[in-house]
Amino acid sequence: MTERVRILGLDPGLRNTGWGVITVEGTKLSYVACGVVTSDGDLDLALRLKQLHDRLTEVIRTWTPDEVSVEETFVNKDAQATLKLGQARAMSLLVPALHGLPVAEYGANQVKKTVVGVGHAEKDQVQAMVRILLPKAEFKKADAADALAIAIAHAHHRKARALVASL
Repeated sequence: MTERVRILGLDPGLRNTGWGVITVEGTKLSYVACGVVTSDGDLDLALRLKQLHDRLTEVIRTWTPDEVSVEETFVNKDAQATLKLGQARAMSLLVPALHGLPVAEYGANQVKKTVVGVGHAEKDQVQAMVRILLPKAEFKKADAADALAIAIAHAHHRKARALVASL
């Protein structure tokens, strides 16, 4: 009997955090749901982080994932923006951990290479492959498509990660 696992992928952002839920059974991937949680840019940072916390908590309670995968942060030229992204990413790591869920992290190039076959693929190439791999997926925002790609990457790497962890 093949294990069925529900995976939540998260694409962290302070304004928009994309989320996508898939199931994996053997080598079969199935789309469950996706969307974007947002924070109000007019609020102080602490309240925006609380909004992300509360909204990610609701996603986890609604879709009951077994495992979570989160995109790693890249550093850009704007140090302030990088710090804020890091704090939003912290919510994407903390909320699943508070629910006792295992969290895996993947770099953007690893996600792209897994989903598209090229580590520096463009966003439209990633979205096209997500549509091919999950034909029932309905995403309105790129952040949700990216979150599905992160979940797909985890589906492909989770057994290898578990094997390495057991050594």
